[in-house]
Amino acid sequence: MGGVAPPLTRRNMFPVELAILLVLVAFLAGVGITTIGPGGIFVTIALFVLLPIDPAVVAGTASTTFVATGVIGSVAYARSGELRSSMAHEMAVILSVFGIMGALVGTRLNLYVSEFTFGVVLAVFVGTIGAGLLARELGFSLHRGHVRDREGVQRVTLGLVGLVIGVAGGMLGVGGPVLAVPLLVLLGVPMLVGLAVAQVQSIFIAGFAAIGYLSVGAVSWPLVVLAGVPQVIGVVVGWRIAHLVPARLLRMLLGVVLLVLAPGIVPLGVESLH
Repeated sequence: MGGVAPPLTRRNMFPVELAILLVLVAFLAGVGITTIGPGGIFVTIALFVLLPIDPAVVAGTASTTFVATGVIGSVAYARSGELRSSMAHEMAVILSVFGIMGALVGTRLNLYVSEFTFGVVLAVFVGTIGAGLLARELGFSLHRGHVRDREGVQRVTLGLVGLVIGVAGGMLGVGGPVLAVPLLVLLGVPMLVGLAVAQVQSIFIAGFAAIGYLSVGAVSWPLVVLAGVPQVIGVVVGWRIAHLVPARLLRMLLGVVLLVLAPGIVPLGVESLH
């Protein structure tokens, strides 16, 4: 990878049409973050596909926006009560601690990844999440019992999940909920509790990832504002939807969209860089 791309200025600012499209994608991504979990990944995809910027800037910029969405999402779910139980507190701590370690590793890995490799990894990640969502809705589950069954095993499992989420979030700039929510649901965690916990751990994972990218100048602040503000608005809307509408059909639709979208990420993203 040939170094970090320079930040956007008036001389290299992208067209207004792309800015509007990015704002729309970011809003819908925010809705997805607090409604079903996977959502922020669409901001990462949009930045990678629409703009000729370095993968490190993609991941760094996206991660910075996810700090804000995590804070707002956590406040929203605390208000509605999903973060009040001791189970939620324990899961949030375990996922956050191990997620931080993974995020620090992931940010360093990103700096040694080429544009093509970044696109391949992102595409595989998107496809895997889509398949996982559909599998869950069709009845497959990694764990049929309650999350507190065999507490020692569950803590180790949660730690491993947090580590994987952190590496993926730090390397790809996809945020925590995109992976945390599907995995927690597969482990038997109630949907709304999984969404709530994912918001908390995303603050720490995205925060430490953002610090890593900031240290090498791989954050575009104009893009943080452009994608971050509509995301935050979408997060509030998504929290409302999650408490009003059954999410099963939305999860299945998202799974299908991710599977369809995944194969086109690599060629579209690489083309945008040339």
